[in-house]
Amino acid sequence: MFIRTERLFLRPGWPEDMGELVEVLDEDAVRRSIGISALPRSAVALREYISRPRDPLLPHFFINLRDDAGARLIGGIGLGRYGKDVELGYWIAQRHRGLGYATEAVRAVLAEARMLGHREIVALHFADNEASARVLQTSGFKPTGETRARLSIGRGAEAQARLYVATLADKLFDLLGVGPQSAAQAA
Repeated sequence: MFIRTERLFLRPGWPEDMGELVEVLDEDAVRRSIGISALPRSAVALREYISRPRDPLLPHFFINLRDDAGARLIGGIGLGRYGKDVELGYWIAQRHRGLGYATEAVRAVLAEARMLGHREIVALHFADNEASARVLQTSGFKPTGETRARLSIGRGAEAQARLYVATLADKLFDLLGVGPQSAAQAA
């Protein structure tokens, strides 16, 4: 499954991504923002992670910036199970933050999630990551007021994370362009 947006190309990971992936994941800012054990640390474990079969209803993508030089890996995004909920998780390389790429990728994946039949998506961000709060809110997520302790790989300990929810049947998502009409670009 592939998704193309105005500036991004979202696609599954390939073994050829290893070099770029290791480089990006070595950034402290990226490690601090990733929860649980979403991405393994060793090259062998990363290769296994990339090659692992995925549930087609819970896609994972590498976020690639499309430009004249070709596609460059700048982040990752995907859906997974969080208890009984479907959770959205994402990360962006530090040098590409603040440019709207996360919001663009989140909206594209929400459109895909809606087409896959998901009605509600949850997301968490660490309490000290206000930029991620803005991405989620700009993309239509609403804060629940609930916080949860979540393991942070980069911190080496649990940290408080704020819970957000997106109800994909809300008209808001039609206004944001998150729906069947906007997902027509998905291939």
